[in-house]
Amino acid sequence: MAKEYESNKIKVPRFNEAGGFYTTPQRSKIMSKIRGKNTKPELKLRQALWAAGFRYRVNSKYLIGKPDISIKKYKTAIFIDGEFWHGYNWDSKKDKIKSNRDFWIPKIERNMQRDREVNAKLKAMGYTIFRFWTKELKDDFEGCLNRIAAHLNNKNL
Repeated sequence: MAKEYESNKIKVPRFNEAGGFYTTPQRSKIMSKIRGKNTKPELKLRQALWAAGFRYRVNSKYLIGKPDISIKKYKTAIFIDGEFWHGYNWDSKKDKIKSNRDFWIPKIERNMQRDREVNAKLKAMGYTIFRFWTKELKDDFEGCLNRIAAHLNNKNL
C-alpha cells in the first residue's frame, strides 16, 4: 500500500554534518544497536500469541504503517512503540532534550504525527489498533496480552 499521509506534515531537518550534526564512531556504534524490528518485547509478545493459537504476520508491508504484528483474519494491528522514538510523556520530556534539539524535536513530533495518521487509516479500513509502550509490556505483560486475547476471542465468536 502506498504511503498516504497528511500533506501538512512536520518538516524534519536532515541529519548531516554540514548542518552541525557530528557523528563519532562511538555514536555510530550505539545507534547501530537500536532495532526497529524483532525487539525483545515484540518477540515475547509474538511468542505468547503463537502459543495461544493466534497466527499473525510480522511487519506486513501490505498495511500502512507496517504494524509489528498484524492479524488479517481479525483485522487487528499491534504496534510496540519505544518511549523515546514515539514521544512517551512528550510534554515533559521535550524540554529535557539537550543536544541537537533542532533535529530531535521535529523528528519525534513527526513520528507522533505519523502514528496518528496510521491509526486513522487503519481504523478507516476496519482494523482494531493496539499500541503498547515497551515499558507497558515490561511492567504488565499479562495485562497487555489479555487485552489482545479478549479482543481476538470476541472477534472469533
